Parts: sequence; C-alpha cells; structure tokens
Amino acid sequence: MMKAFPRTRRIGEQIRRELAELIRGELGDPRLSLISMTSVEVSRDLAHARIYVTLLGDPAERAARVAELNRAAPLLRRELGRRMHIRTVPKLEFYYDEVIERAARLSALIDTAVADDARKHQDDPAAVDNASPEKSV
Repeated sequence: MMKAFPRTRRIGEQIRRELAELIRGELGDPRLSLISMTSVEVSRDLAHARIYVTLLGDPAERAARVAELNRAAPLLRRELGRRMHIRTVPKLEFYYDEVIERAARLSALIDTAVADDARKHQDDPAAVDNASPEKSV
C-alpha cells in the first residue's frame, strides 16, 4: 500500500511532461503556450489528476485560460492515453496555482517591514551610537 505514493508521484511527473508537450503542440492556442504547470497531484486510484498551473495576465484572463484547459481536458486525456502506458488515465482537472502569487505578496510585505524597521533605527541616534563598534571612551 505504501508503494502507491511513489507510483502516483511518478505518474504525476509523466503526466506533467506529456501535458506540456500536448498543450504546446495539440491545442495550438498561443495564449496557452505561456502556461507553466507547477504540480500534478494524482489520486491513489489514478482516477483523478489535479494539475496546478500558473500564467501571466489579469485574474479574469487567467480564469478564462484555466477554463479553456478544462474544456480541452477530455481531448488531452485521450491523447495522454495514447502516449502513456497505464491502464487508467486520470480525469484531468486544471486549477490556477496561487502559491507563487501569495509568495510574492509575502515577500513584498517582508521587504516593506525590513525597510520600515531600518528607517526607524536610522532615525534613532541612540540605536546608531550603540551599534557603532568604533566608539571608544
């Protein structure tokens, strides 16, 4: 039973590689060629695969591209079945991956906090004097 996890991970990676080629080659939509697949999660029974993608654009445009991928999912699944040698090809579900966006927001918040902290300590002469190693009495 524990062996199922590495197998689903391997299958997920193979699905990710094959889908990248299929989306570029088969769908022929240049807007979809800028999509990056961040991860593929395959269920233990191989019935479902969640594909997380990132792409540039405003939220409405991103939602439209993800919807296009979900509309093309049956075609992509059929093509995966021809390329991969597995008995069950998972049903494909595409989701926009917000992890990168959240990470960028958190990074910006941290940068702002560090800059604010540095500015506060710069304005405090006692903090600058205490931190200065050259000062000797």
